[in-house]
Amino acid sequence: MADLKKTPLYETYARYGAKTIDFGGWDLPIQFAGIQKEHEAVRTQAGLFDVSHMGEVVVRGPDALAFIQRLTTNDASRLIPGQAQYSLMCYPDGGVVDDLLVYRLDEQQFMLVINASNIEKDAAWLHQHLAGQVELEDVSEATALLALQGPRAEELLQPLCSAALLGLQPFQFVQQATVGGIPVQVLSRTGYTGEDGFELYVHAHDAVALWTALLSYGEEKGLVPAGLGARDTLRFEARLPLYGQELSEHITPIEAGLGFFVKPDKGEFIGKEVLVQQKTEGAPRRLAGIQMVERGIPRAHYAVYDSRGAWIGEVTTGTQSPTFKTNIGLALLKREYSVPGTEVWVDIRGKKVKAAVVKTPFYRRGGS
Repeated sequence: MADLKKTPLYETYARYGAKTIDFGGWDLPIQFAGIQKEHEAVRTQAGLFDVSHMGEVVVRGPDALAFIQRLTTNDASRLIPGQAQYSLMCYPDGGVVDDLLVYRLDEQQFMLVINASNIEKDAAWLHQHLAGQVELEDVSEATALLALQGPRAEELLQPLCSAALLGLQPFQFVQQATVGGIPVQVLSRTGYTGEDGFELYVHAHDAVALWTALLSYGEEKGLVPAGLGARDTLRFEARLPLYGQELSEHITPIEAGLGFFVKPDKGEFIGKEVLVQQKTEGAPRRLAGIQMVERGIPRAHYAVYDSRGAWIGEVTTGTQSPTFKTNIGLALLKREYSVPGTEVWVDIRGKKVKAAVVKTPFYRRGGS
């Protein structure tokens, strides 16, 4: 794995028993003590994730807002400094370049948080459409990102943090706080697990000290280091999309059930015509939840069929739910088959296995 990229925390992984894998060209921990244990810790207490592989691009200048409005589907004009939003960048045909978070740092400065596997592609896309008085700065290599997630996240973070967390609402953030005496450039409350949680953006050289401080304080209180395996099962149960599975250049936000984040009234943006049409008339495909009726686990790219054996779509993500111990999946299906209660069949290693379309999200904080 010598050619793989590594985060600033890479040398600390072995101390916590990490098993690493190649994830989009990065050598990242898939698990520490085990996916099931880490998943349960985030659902009941708290987990700490190294997500420093994510990309960060600062957009600044008098025309920064207009530039972001043109490239993203959500309405960034609604943001005031200290607020963030989930959004998407789309191609003219509605397919997704990437999904991202948009942070408004001040009146003329934003930070875009993009997927690690898309950093180069996204940078090229942003520069291709650069217009007006706008400056782009890729700060990905200089920035490390830790995510503290779980119902006890605030309780564990507040004693170490200079900022008051109680009043920090979802998709709000503060700048220039300290955690354990370590400077944090941005501290936000968004999350990618279905639980409460915080993201801490720090300079790369402070990542190890911050990781150590959080775990030293929190481990005896239930905090565990968590890897990509649990991150994936957690986000999947909460029906949060993963680029390359629920979203891609061939899957639109409307097909993925993300129409809420497409704001046609804000003005022109790339992909608007197709997305408005799909939002108005309905997309030909829809992302749906499925639960296996017969024995078998639906895996990504498994084909899905109707009762007559006709192909109707494919699984995007599937696993045995660590929370519910049932075999469930997300599948991109022809629209008429995406209604809860519809019987479908998943091709599992050459055998068609019965499943049913069910409501999503599978997991919602405070209830199932």
